[in-house]
Amino acid sequence: MSLTDRLLGPILRDDAARPLITFYDDADGSRVELSGATVANWAAKTANWLRDECDLAVGDAVHVALPAHWQTAAALLGAWWCGAHVVDKPAGAAVSLVAPDAVSSVPSAGGGAPVRAVVALDPLGRGLADPPDGVLDWVSEIRVHGDLFQPLDPVPPGTPALLGASVATVHARAVERAAALGIPPGARVLSTMDWTLPDGLTDGLLSVLAAPASLVHCANPDPDAMAARLDMEHVTIRLGT
Repeated sequence: MSLTDRLLGPILRDDAARPLITFYDDADGSRVELSGATVANWAAKTANWLRDECDLAVGDAVHVALPAHWQTAAALLGAWWCGAHVVDKPAGAAVSLVAPDAVSSVPSAGGGAPVRAVVALDPLGRGLADPPDGVLDWVSEIRVHGDLFQPLDPVPPGTPALLGASVATVHARAVERAAALGIPPGARVLSTMDWTLPDGLTDGLLSVLAAPASLVHCANPDPDAMAARLDMEHVTIRLGT
């Protein structure tokens, strides 16, 4: 069972329509709310693209250089759904998923370099109209793929999932951190944490999914907006400063 199956399975089974990720960016005033079903659809499209177009096999590495964002969550869950090993460097990776400002840090395609895809990090899910030469637009690539993912190969629990840690280890750590952070099932968690690999990602996203709970993530947080937001979003737990 993949890490995504372990994290999203209970959420999709119990209440797929419930808000799972609510994403604020106070720099541009945007707010986006996604249900568990919607997050799963984006992840499934990503998994289908990685497997069918990028020939990704269980255990292959995917380099992810993305900030905390709802699109990052979808990309990560898609990678894990098809058994990918998420790494923080492009060397040896089959695919590299990067933010628009990080494209130049990834070697150009050819000679064993990864397939490069830019994640636009658009609040409404739009892609880049004009991606750099030799770089794919993640949104455009995954859009044509199915909303459901059916794995062809099993993902054993010992498969590396995050910086060498196995699927079973990453999931167990997420469950452990949910308990340590006091996140009960059904909580509404507001976070301003960076998703640094691996600890920031584990606390800021994976622990919330493992609880299972729902996440209100605030990027570029405006301190003056927080008091009203805690009430409006029915927040029960707050992570970060």
